[in-house]
Amino acid sequence: MQRYKCIISYDGTTFAGYQGQPNKRTVQGEIEAVLAKIHKGKEIRIHASGRTDAGVHAKGQVIHFDSPLAIPETRWALAMNSQLPNDISILSVEKADANFHARFDAIGKEYRYFVLHTKGRDPFLRNYAYWYPHPLNIEAMIAGSKHLIGTHDFTSFCSAKTEVEDKVRTIRGIDLSQENHLLVFHFKGNGFLYNMVRILVGTLLEVGAGERQPQDIAEILAQKDRTVAGKTAPARGLYLWKVDYQKT
Repeated sequence: MQRYKCIISYDGTTFAGYQGQPNKRTVQGEIEAVLAKIHKGKEIRIHASGRTDAGVHAKGQVIHFDSPLAIPETRWALAMNSQLPNDISILSVEKADANFHARFDAIGKEYRYFVLHTKGRDPFLRNYAYWYPHPLNIEAMIAGSKHLIGTHDFTSFCSAKTEVEDKVRTIRGIDLSQENHLLVFHFKGNGFLYNMVRILVGTLLEVGAGERQPQDIAEILAQKDRTVAGKTAPARGLYLWKVDYQKT
């Protein structure tokens, strides 16, 4: 058996999330169905760096799977893409060490969140950015984001449905950039909790709108209470951008 590491991209609009679910369209389900065809009906399980929710997109999700087939690395992507729906793409496939694990070996991730900051809606971006027509103080949001850098307990910034007990994570960087009318939040860290990025964005937007002060972010962190943070920004603006692993 050979283990393969794949970088994949998908438009999350019509998926019920990444993880396989009975009677629902998922990214995992679509890829595993194609792998079963390639392996003449044999079930091949894939393992991802993490789950994404319904409506969330990925530019650089990482998965791995094991296969007994002697298909050259350069042919795997072609074989899979020829049968996958057009809202999933296998960007690369490479052989991996037998002990490699897409989830447990990840040392960091980058998420990006796109906000369409215009007075009028753009129908072509309705599934790919959160339309926010109100005035924003970008400097205030940048100031607020600085309180999030470092290692903290992010209980206030994750869903109450989060199952993991350890809510300490390290955010290495938060940057805001503007690309035409798109405001882009860049989050880099060692890992993120359920809905964490979307709650961070929702709270920082409230700072930008003047509903909170930048220094409020530190107090929200300290309270470790989801109810004191801001709203959860919509899924459609979120992208899993990149997953980092140790260089070998």
